Amino acid sequence: MTTLLLYTSAYFFFAVTAVLLCQKFGLGSVLGYLLAGMLIGPAFGIVGKEAESIQHIAEFGVVMMLFLVGLELAPQMLWRMRHKLLGLGGLQVLLTLAAIMGIALALGYSWQIGVVVGCIFALSSTAIVLQTFAEKQLLNTAGGQAGFAVLLFQDVAAIPMLALLPLLAMGGTTHQTADAHSSSNWLTHQDAWVVAAVSVAAIILIVLAVRYLVPYVFRFIAKSKLHEMFTIFTLAVVVGIAALMSMIGLSPALGAFIAGVALANSSYRHEMESHLEPFKSIFLGLFFITVGASMNFSVLVAQFFPIIGMTLGLLLVKSSVLWLLGKIFRLPTLGGQLFALALAQAGEFGFVLLSIANQHKLLPTQIHDRVSLVVALSMVLTPLLFIFYDKVLSSRAIRGENSERPNDTVDEENPVILLGHGRFGQQINSMLVSCGFHTTVIDNHAEMVEGLTKYGIKTYYGDATRPELLNSIGLHKAKLLIVCVGDKSTEVVEFAKRYYPNLTIIARARDRLHAYDLHHAGADYIVRETADAAQRTGRIAMHQMGLSQDQARELTKFYAARDRYQLDTLAELYNPDVPIFSNTEMLKAAREIDNETQEMMQAIIRGEHIDWQENPNSWVRIKKGIS
Repeated sequence: MTTLLLYTSAYFFFAVTAVLLCQKFGLGSVLGYLLAGMLIGPAFGIVGKEAESIQHIAEFGVVMMLFLVGLELAPQMLWRMRHKLLGLGGLQVLLTLAAIMGIALALGYSWQIGVVVGCIFALSSTAIVLQTFAEKQLLNTAGGQAGFAVLLFQDVAAIPMLALLPLLAMGGTTHQTADAHSSSNWLTHQDAWVVAAVSVAAIILIVLAVRYLVPYVFRFIAKSKLHEMFTIFTLAVVVGIAALMSMIGLSPALGAFIAGVALANSSYRHEMESHLEPFKSIFLGLFFITVGASMNFSVLVAQFFPIIGMTLGLLLVKSSVLWLLGKIFRLPTLGGQLFALALAQAGEFGFVLLSIANQHKLLPTQIHDRVSLVVALSMVLTPLLFIFYDKVLSSRAIRGENSERPNDTVDEENPVILLGHGRFGQQINSMLVSCGFHTTVIDNHAEMVEGLTKYGIKTYYGDATRPELLNSIGLHKAKLLIVCVGDKSTEVVEFAKRYYPNLTIIARARDRLHAYDLHHAGADYIVRETADAAQRTGRIAMHQMGLSQDQARELTKFYAARDRYQLDTLAELYNPDVPIFSNTEMLKAAREIDNETQEMMQAIIRGEHIDWQENPNSWVRIKKGIS
């Protein structure tokens, strides 16, 4: 018992540490789990004989993952995306598999080994790519949408691959050794037609059961109001399907995926997802830890340059196939480059296929170890490919766009100048124009400028962070400058305040720290982009918790005033050169104001009269307002 607890604590400790570090540096959780496994296995040798037993348990995470993937793939959605899925996705998988298989045959390996390695390398990392797309806001770009379609097809294509590998073992030159699973396979010694008939019957049984029986049981559980039964029954469904598929010699993951697709339109889909997600994350993380622990680093040390060459070769082959498909499907140049680089790696499904291949002895040990290292190294290099896209390709494209189109000449002098016409700036401009005020709008996105001009809103193209442009847009005659640009807004405010000190400046802030920087730069009014929406949400929440509409409205106004007062006070104490949590004077003032605000708001709720609008701490007496 003590030994088991020690091993468990080691697994969890290294997993938490490695995953948090990888997330901090933008490498993703999958690489964190692999790194944890490498540390407790090849690096420190902490794992023992328990690793093989744990891996059998951890493989259940793959079953859960496939079930959840199936839940997301409603047949109607797949049908709507059939052209991209079959076109981009299908061609990517087939061309990559064919290229890898051709290379394997040219090197003298059997066609079975070529197919196995081709299947493993054809799949990309859904976890890393989609997470990076979301973080860098690339999912809605042309390259991001094409990448999403291919990743979706790959998730579906992994299922027939899971079914194909055991067939290669049965019909190829390699032999399948007896293992622990043989005794549990009811069809081991049956004729082929019996195996086929039972397999089809089992799949039909799964589809019918989850389609009609599972929703009925969920309705019964909902009436009983025993919420823990949802979790237990969902686990029972997935475990039962996995057991059934194992008993007839089919992949448990295949059965789980089929069940998930059959339940994709169920009204209880989200309920099942929420109950299974924690278990899936734990088991899948454990699976990747065992994969990392089983990696043969002695092979990497002994064959460093061949394995690095294989990794770079994989990235080159896949990116070439993806780039060619981008050209065929007429993706924009930058979108095609993103598409090619983002999906060039192998992915987490490759480890699943490697596990199946290892069970059925499809790959010699040396090739298995090499392929495992190549998959991991290609995933490690993926963040570097995204950095290359950001710093080189994207920047070059932006510079090229800017060099092709010079800044527009501003031929009018209006009292209001608005820099940035995105989702924030357009609301402000619409309000001012509706009231009859004349504005000069400048934006650095050519498509936005052309679209607004066609719509009838006069907009000038230009980089509002450039001093030469700021000096040519009429700031000397303007009454108001509204700054809604991105990260360089602090420099814009500082420049405008230095050379046009009488100009009133309103600036948009991302968060509190940005607001403090803008305050020191000289902005007269600073508006946090989410503050009003959050305070309005708080007002609705207070009303739903039992306060009257008038009370909730009054408390929201009071809180907004106190929040502006706090921000203005803390901005004076803020020092950009000192970490915020090391500024003791600032933290003390923040706590005092928070405590005062809580006491006063609770007094208002109790019905006590507080003339807060005459309070010297209120917004009435503040000359510089931060909201």
